[in-house]
Amino acid sequence: MYDDIMLPVDPESVTASSKAIETAVRIAQDYGATLHILSVIPRLGRYAANIFPEDFAEENADTVKRTLEQIGSDIALQTERLRLHVATGSVYDEIITLSRKAEIDLIVLASHRPELSDYLLGPNAARVVRHADCSVMVVRG
Repeated sequence: MYDDIMLPVDPESVTASSKAIETAVRIAQDYGATLHILSVIPRLGRYAANIFPEDFAEENADTVKRTLEQIGSDIALQTERLRLHVATGSVYDEIITLSRKAEIDLIVLASHRPELSDYLLGPNAARVVRHADCSVMVVRG
């Protein structure tokens, strides 16, 4: 049923994604699926790019990659069934793009508890749910 599962993770709040990580790993184990862990680095605007040091984007990408490698080493899944992806751009666009490119069967998204100003889903989660070509599971933290 599921051969390829995607787990988008925000490297700044891995602990907030712990329940989604557990869920995605469990489904991957149960189905013998490959787990694709994705982290998206937002693009710096021209103004912001001028504020940060020249090598900031490269160092940030390296930090994100190390975080994903740590997540990968902490989960109980064989390394040949684990793919780590770092993308730069809009979170929603990169999730949808990779889901189509890698022929993902299921996207497992973490979602924070709704607050008054955000009563249903965060904007990225809502867009992924509406536009993904595959099933999407939203896991509350």
